Amino acid sequence: MPARTGTQYLDDLNRQPRDLWINGAPVSGRVTDHPAFKNVCQTMASLYDLQHRPELHEEMTYRSPSSGQPVGISFMQPHTREDLVRRRQMMTRWAEYSQGMMGRTPDYLNAELMAITSAAEFFGQQDSRFADNVRRYYEYVRENDLCTTHTLILPQANRGVGASHQADPYLAARVVKETAAGIIVRGARMLATLPVADEILVFPSTVIRATEEDRPYAFAFALPLSTPGLRLICRESFDYGRSHFDHPLGSRFEEMDAVVVFNDVLVPWDRVFIYQDGELCNKMYADTDATVHMTHQVLVKDTTKAQFMLGLVSLMIDTIGIEQFQHVQEKAAEIIIALETMKALVVAAEANAQLNRYGVMTPDWTPLNVARNTFPRLYPRLVEIIQQLGASGLMALPTQTDFENPALRPDLDRYYQAKNTTAVERTRLFRLAWDTAVSAFGSRQVLYERFFFGDPVRMASALYFSYDKEPARRQVQALLDREPLPTASGRPPGQEGVS
Repeated sequence: MPARTGTQYLDDLNRQPRDLWINGAPVSGRVTDHPAFKNVCQTMASLYDLQHRPELHEEMTYRSPSSGQPVGISFMQPHTREDLVRRRQMMTRWAEYSQGMMGRTPDYLNAELMAITSAAEFFGQQDSRFADNVRRYYEYVRENDLCTTHTLILPQANRGVGASHQADPYLAARVVKETAAGIIVRGARMLATLPVADEILVFPSTVIRATEEDRPYAFAFALPLSTPGLRLICRESFDYGRSHFDHPLGSRFEEMDAVVVFNDVLVPWDRVFIYQDGELCNKMYADTDATVHMTHQVLVKDTTKAQFMLGLVSLMIDTIGIEQFQHVQEKAAEIIIALETMKALVVAAEANAQLNRYGVMTPDWTPLNVARNTFPRLYPRLVEIIQQLGASGLMALPTQTDFENPALRPDLDRYYQAKNTTAVERTRLFRLAWDTAVSAFGSRQVLYERFFFGDPVRMASALYFSYDKEPARRQVQALLDREPLPTASGRPPGQEGVS
């Protein structure tokens, strides 16, 4: 199958029912019709349809090296810097559709699959079958244009000890036993965003100790979300079934988050990539450059999100006529600085890209690492600026049904008008600002961005220890060691008057 259409994505979802729970009840019937999922399913379908728009076809797809069919560019293994730019342009197109509000569009994990497949020999260190499994799985996902999600984090019960020392040894997902058909897994993982994906990657996250008791927790594999025994328990939905006017973001881009429960799930051997090897788990992201390529995609999304925030604030400023105030200009300038910083770091990473050991053109990690440490600190501030500029205007907002009521409409048209627009358009804009900066959907976005890459403190420590500080040290030491030039008096500079 070449690059999927939106209809094909929706049909595939409905052909593969999953054990999906929300609000204390299982999702029965077509998941694409369920109130909590139908809108995000339609958004995902629209992303797939972008691949088939004639004017975007070349931008969104490339010719598969195995089938010759057009497949998504996010699967493409880049070999030149131009390839990296082409991938970024495609990823930007998808990010712009959701204004950067969706972190699990398919290109995110397509970037990871591309990277680990290029480095398939890494997985063959343990068993040559696992390298073959990685290659076959990547091709399967690429040729069927599947959407994958992933789950990394262990349940937060007792965070003072590792998985093997929890009161319940099957709290965190672990191997129960192995059989001729595959491995049996029991326990849970969190957090799986986008439970309306086709497949789930169950990959390592936190450091796994290389001890015998930790071996059952060390693995990497992939499964269809329709696999028997696999259960998804969702949080409450932030899509309240309201109109796009009332909740312009939540009604379109609510990805949903779920805890994944493995009730003695059979993972076939051909779906296993790492098995009971903590050392390989700990090295996987760095040694395959998966982290670099995933971060490249994420920062494209983040740059798009920063641009959305600038556009939103600019429209708010113009609509209510506050541009003349210097504190407003300063706040808008903060967003401009954030946007241009993110853009510059992404471009620098591409400009300094090099072929890695596997022959893949890989962005420079240092600018990406700086950017991924920067955006989690920037985004909450961008949201705060919207709150500060919107102020009480964000609190008393009429709804679409208010405007549709003839008895209310004259008052709304009069009292909600703005300097440069009508009451309807002012309300539409400020409801977008509300959904960005105040609503449950907006608050989830802040939490999501704060911790997208993990603990910010640990990330900063990792940046500190990995960054090459030696050139800066040499520069300072050179100044300290510089031989002072003699003056006319024959004394060192600054000591002419010393007796």
